[in-house]
Amino acid sequence: MPSTEPQPQHQPDATPQPPHQSDATPHSQHQPDATRRTGGRRTRRADRRFGVRLLGAVAAASAAAVPFALLLVLVEGKWPPLRRVDAGAARRLHAIALEHPEWTSTLRVLSDWVWDPATLRVVVALLTLWLLYRRAWRLAAWAAVTAAGGALTGVLVKVVVERARPSLEDPVAHAPGYSFPSGHAMTGATSFAILLLVLLPMVPRAWRALCWTVAVVSVLGVGFTRIALGVHWFSDVIGGWLLGGAVVVLTGWAFEAWRADAGRRRTSVAEGLEPELTDDDPEPRADGTPRVAPAEPVTGQAKDSRKKA
Repeated sequence: MPSTEPQPQHQPDATPQPPHQSDATPHSQHQPDATRRTGGRRTRRADRRFGVRLLGAVAAASAAAVPFALLLVLVEGKWPPLRRVDAGAARRLHAIALEHPEWTSTLRVLSDWVWDPATLRVVVALLTLWLLYRRAWRLAAWAAVTAAGGALTGVLVKVVVERARPSLEDPVAHAPGYSFPSGHAMTGATSFAILLLVLLPMVPRAWRALCWTVAVVSVLGVGFTRIALGVHWFSDVIGGWLLGGAVVVLTGWAFEAWRADAGRRRTSVAEGLEPELTDDDPEPRADGTPRVAPAEPVTGQAKDSRKKA
């Protein structure tokens, strides 16, 4: 008697077949190559524009400094209120310096050693070398150009203006060269701005307010020592601060423009110029690829081979 049980029907194999390697390989290989080439071209264009903008910022600061200095000299020569402020500040602080020689000695140490332009430039040079060691090439270029551009701008204005230093009876200090602007004040403004804007990403947020306070007090202290020692007028110090700040603002704008061209996000002053400085790979290479190669994913075949080993 024939069996009445239903015969099982053949079920198709539902297991998906892996795609052929030849079908997936070309797309996976060409896409990273195209992305790398695009990123490399974008980075190279950003680098070229950064160099031009950085030098142009220094030139703009120098060009703006000369008319500013000439205008200030004219005002100083014809506007009696400013002359009275300069002479009154010099006279009062000079009298205090003569009455307190210990205080004057402290001011000399601060002005001639701690806040001396040579000392601050050495610190910035060491910072630049450290940035090169960290492979932060553009940030190192910004620090070097800002420091050198500030120094050259100050010398240029001094030569054009040719303002004489204060002439006081029984002077407590002497300084060579012209008076306007104060080289100490200008170097202090540029140097402490460089240190802040570069190193802020390395400082914990709780300590950043202290760093700002130390920088501001140092910049103000530099100017005060120069007036109190009788080697600069009050307006010399103001001019040094203004011109130093102008150089930092213009070169900082050039660096921010490079970040925008390179596809990086905008940063605030509180973050520093390059927050990525804390990373192992702070800046992209010219070809747009990271310096640290990403780890390759481990496939199932590699896992099996590891287990067998």
